[in-house]
Amino acid sequence: MSILIIGSMAFDAIETPYGKTGKIVGGSASFISLAAAKQTKDIGLVAVVGEDFDMDFLNGLKNDGIDTSGVQIKKGEKSFFWSGKYHLDMNSRDTLVTELNVLGDFDPIIPEHLAQPDYVMLGNLAPAVQISTLNRLKKKPKLTVLDTMNFWMDIALDDLKEVITMVDVLTINDEEARQLSGEYSLVKAAAKIREMGPQTLIIKKGEHGALLFGQEDEIFFCPALPLEEVFDPTGAGDSFAGGFLGYMASKNATDFETMKQAIVYGSATASFCVEKFGTERIAQLSEEELHERARKFISLSAVSL
Repeated sequence: MSILIIGSMAFDAIETPYGKTGKIVGGSASFISLAAAKQTKDIGLVAVVGEDFDMDFLNGLKNDGIDTSGVQIKKGEKSFFWSGKYHLDMNSRDTLVTELNVLGDFDPIIPEHLAQPDYVMLGNLAPAVQISTLNRLKKKPKLTVLDTMNFWMDIALDDLKEVITMVDVLTINDEEARQLSGEYSLVKAAAKIREMGPQTLIIKKGEHGALLFGQEDEIFFCPALPLEEVFDPTGAGDSFAGGFLGYMASKNATDFETMKQAIVYGSATASFCVEKFGTERIAQLSEEELHERARKFISLSAVSL
């Protein structure tokens, strides 16, 4: 079934304890679309880039069956650029440079043939842009997933609360869940956030897995796969979201049981992302590798009593 993805496409420059890069392709939409395409092919992408963007990367998305007709290319302008340095624990980082460039005045124009998707993924962008996207759809999707971050909670909380009322699933990390809800307990935080609108909440806990909260006290926990080395955590959350929604669309289902399976596939996809810098590992990922990694996740907590 069809997926519409909206998010940023960007250049990143990253330094971790394992090395550093020059400018490489990044951005939420880049990771989400690559991850989703491992499980379904009917994908449309809405984003904006400058004339300096890597056209080979865009052509690669097309070769993966992703419709990039919604990607605006602004002539004479530069793409969004972010540079950061990760600390030794790989969970914290310092932002060195942020240049919004074309993202500063991004107006999400959805091509007519992409305006009736079954599934929608709103990548991490200004809540006002996310609202505009939803208002421009020609029909209500079967499932809408929203990703956001504490930055928008700090500067655009009213808009964020509005868009949260418009979606089915919200995905944030544990720190953001506590900030948004004002509760330290993640169970209490989930209950309070779900009262804001979304029926389902995903709380990502990095190397400690992910929690899925549904209706009627439904809770599911997916552990994280212990890895010997994490080269670059940039894009892991977006890869998780793409893997999650790609699985949901491939099953054409929105029930809690399918979401539990999708959480496993999202976690498996994210575990590949961190193995190399940028989008490189996700771009190389095969379907068989993904299925095998998902089976490993399942075995992590499988037990007979």
